[in-house]
Amino acid sequence: MSRANKVVLAYSGGVDTSVCIPYLMQEWGVKEVITLAADLGQGDELGPIKQKALDSGASISLVEDGRDAFVTEYAFPAIKANALYENRYPLSTALARPLIAKMLVEAAEKYGADAVAHGCTGKGNDQVRFDVGIAALNPDLKILAPAREWGMSREETIAYGEKFGIPSPVKKSSPYSIDKNLLGRSIEAGPLEDPMNEPLEEVFAMTKAIAETPDEPEYVEIGFEKGIPVSINGENLAPVELISQLNDLTGKHGYGRLDMIENRVVGIKSREIYEAPALLVLIHAHRDLESLTLTADVTQYKRGLEDTYGHLIYRGLWYSPLKEALDAFIDKTQEQVTGTVRVKLFKGNATIVGRKSDNSIYAPDLATYGADDKFDHKAAEGFIYIWGLPTRVWSQKMRG
Repeated sequence: MSRANKVVLAYSGGVDTSVCIPYLMQEWGVKEVITLAADLGQGDELGPIKQKALDSGASISLVEDGRDAFVTEYAFPAIKANALYENRYPLSTALARPLIAKMLVEAAEKYGADAVAHGCTGKGNDQVRFDVGIAALNPDLKILAPAREWGMSREETIAYGEKFGIPSPVKKSSPYSIDKNLLGRSIEAGPLEDPMNEPLEEVFAMTKAIAETPDEPEYVEIGFEKGIPVSINGENLAPVELISQLNDLTGKHGYGRLDMIENRVVGIKSREIYEAPALLVLIHAHRDLESLTLTADVTQYKRGLEDTYGHLIYRGLWYSPLKEALDAFIDKTQEQVTGTVRVKLFKGNATIVGRKSDNSIYAPDLATYGADDKFDHKAAEGFIYIWGLPTRVWSQKMRG
């Protein structure tokens, strides 16, 4: 009995999503499969995808450019929120999932499909992000996840595909599982599953090894308008171009690598290697500019919400009421976050060495210890007495 008549399948061109096409039709009785590959900056990987999907049995093969939306509607809000999962991971892969979910739903509605599908397994985070995101955007659509149910090993999956004309990988596949987009790369599995194994240089593509980086530092000035990065070294750039240039600039100096043990949504730990040079330096610079333009109480209160924001993205809750409410708060805080941050790139480091803003609330005549000091030092004594009064009363009580 058919689980659906017409399905839009999130398609990457790999073995699993290719096998999903005949599997959905042969095993689950789906009459028509439409594939959708989202171009989020994978580069050459998208070249042969369109034809491969058709050869695997898809009736329509869509390849849609989502790069601009990816940066402006997903990356930029995360930068304004300084979103880091577990205070480290800048969510470069996680941010792509709500956009792909949106593209799947839009395609399903356009082509009259009654279901969407993906190739996620039952252990990963992406199944959560896709399922929850799709349900939030269109709860009437069925969600099919064949790879979560078919129980085939990789060898069995390849053999199943060969029966329907899907070629097996020509060469021995890499032991690593890699996901790539404009914001970064994630690398896992293979030797990396042992947390004590140092990642080999072969796993990295966006960042140079320290030994291969320039022997002289390079300075880059990043301009922000209301929390959004808009320029590099004084030149205004389109969003995708800005991210691309920063990836090249920072990656050349070996900055942007992460090696971490991560707590997945499903309750297990995984060892993850990330490269996200542009995204990491932008969050680093943006947070610094906030320190110049926001009051202490706003900055400090926002830090707790940033942690919540990162968890929402990681756990697939981009389209949630709490996320929407946090966006309203964050957008309000960004009204004054306009200025320039100067970053020194050298040997794997991105060090902030300067910042300026017309909205700066740093007052030199109050901060200086020189002759221009206008701070009322006499006022400090009374302030300290009032400030410390609760502690003094408590201490007297404890001493009897």
